[in-house]
Amino acid sequence: MEDKPNKGKELITKIDGKSFARIPVKTHFITRRDNLDDIIKKYILPVVHPSDIVMFGQKIVAIIQNRIVYKKDIELSFWAKYLSQFATKNPAGPAMGDPYKMQIAINTAGLPRILFSGAISAVAKLFGISGVFYRLAGNQVNQIDGFCDDAFTDYLEMGILGLKNCDELCDEIKNKYNFSAIVADINDIGGNILGVSRDLKGKSKLLFQIVKDNPLGQKSQSTPIGIIREVKS
Repeated sequence: MEDKPNKGKELITKIDGKSFARIPVKTHFITRRDNLDDIIKKYILPVVHPSDIVMFGQKIVAIIQNRIVYKKDIELSFWAKYLSQFATKNPAGPAMGDPYKMQIAINTAGLPRILFSGAISAVAKLFGISGVFYRLAGNQVNQIDGFCDDAFTDYLEMGILGLKNCDELCDEIKNKYNFSAIVADINDIGGNILGVSRDLKGKSKLLFQIVKDNPLGQKSQSTPIGIIREVKS
């Protein structure tokens, strides 16, 4: 594997006087038929160093854990169509402005909570406060993704549900393969660290700073995994 960044991204970032390489790992197109152990053995073990941190993107974990739903299986309600009209649009995609995502949010958190979150969010926006809807609706709603990636037609029909037990998954990987692991949901306007292995507890803010510029990308790069490696001078 060549230590080469994705197009438009930087390989090295500097945080608090330390330099970190963010090395994208190219894979085949991951589907529900794939197994995480097979992916790790094929793409990660040949190149990982003992001191590395391996970052798994939210989407690959969701697909492997079958935390996905397809448009054809979603029945849009009046409220999903109505509320999505008032959702804030952003450069990374329509977010809750997509009625299918709004319907998943309603299915996940319940209509009363979504209505309450939307109402409080509308008031908060009058005072210049953003992000209230997701904080009130809950982390599972905040993680809803999909229906907007035009690089692969499969993703246009696929919605990503909120992940569960990400810390436990990272611990399992650490125990089995002896490298540190994180699960991250990062796009070009922000994101979150969803889970870390036990040895990385308390380092989520640092890890987010290292990857906040989205070094893996989200389109046709086919790099849903990355290696974080401290570069010693």
